[in-house]
Amino acid sequence: MVPAGIGTELEGVHAVEAALDAGRVVAIEVLTSRVRRLAGLLDRARARGVDVAIVNQIESVTDAPQGIKAVAKPLRTYDLDELVEPAPAALVVLDHLQDPHNVGAIGRSALAAGMTGFVVSDRRAAPLQATAFKAAAGAFERLRVCVHSSIADAVVRLQQAGIWVVGLGADAETPLFGLSLLTEPVALAVGAEGAGLSRLVRDRSDVIVRIPMDPSVESLNASVAATLAMFEVGRVRS
Repeated sequence: MVPAGIGTELEGVHAVEAALDAGRVVAIEVLTSRVRRLAGLLDRARARGVDVAIVNQIESVTDAPQGIKAVAKPLRTYDLDELVEPAPAALVVLDHLQDPHNVGAIGRSALAAGMTGFVVSDRRAAPLQATAFKAAAGAFERLRVCVHSSIADAVVRLQQAGIWVVGLGADAETPLFGLSLLTEPVALAVGAEGAGLSRLVRDRSDVIVRIPMDPSVESLNASVAATLAMFEVGRVRS
């Protein structure tokens, strides 16, 4: 039996294929109607000794499993201490986001933006399982992910390791763009949908920044805001 952990249940072509390439997949179910289209993936799976079952129906947890699901070995996670290197660290810290689609989308953007680590909570937050992995489209196979019990504690520990914590807040006075601090070892703290950063995380952050935008727009989706911030880190460092 596959032990509990993140990424043990996967749905969607990109998520399954990335896990297969990483050597994690142990079993695949694929709809009969998708066998021909996914023939190459299934051939690679069988060559690796993966159990492939052709079925007429799939019990899915995502809204669009794309005719394929897999069971996989747990993805390795990292301790906070391991995320300090390589320097300068560029981390994204999710403060109890509830929507796994947002979590996965941020993971995909984090990889594209060149972020070096991804921190989430194992409590009161969207689980890193099928929906998040599908939205991430394989990104979690390449990101260094830390699942920490307390985001507020993670902020303090990262600061003690010499990493500046920059929180995103729509009401902040300091603009994100051009912030010189982003060239330093940094962690971007992203708050939950609607609620924003928790009080402890906000109070412990070194600076709270806003994304300048048209005043007629109330706020940005958490994944959009995080994506803009992560690519700004990449921009100032380039």
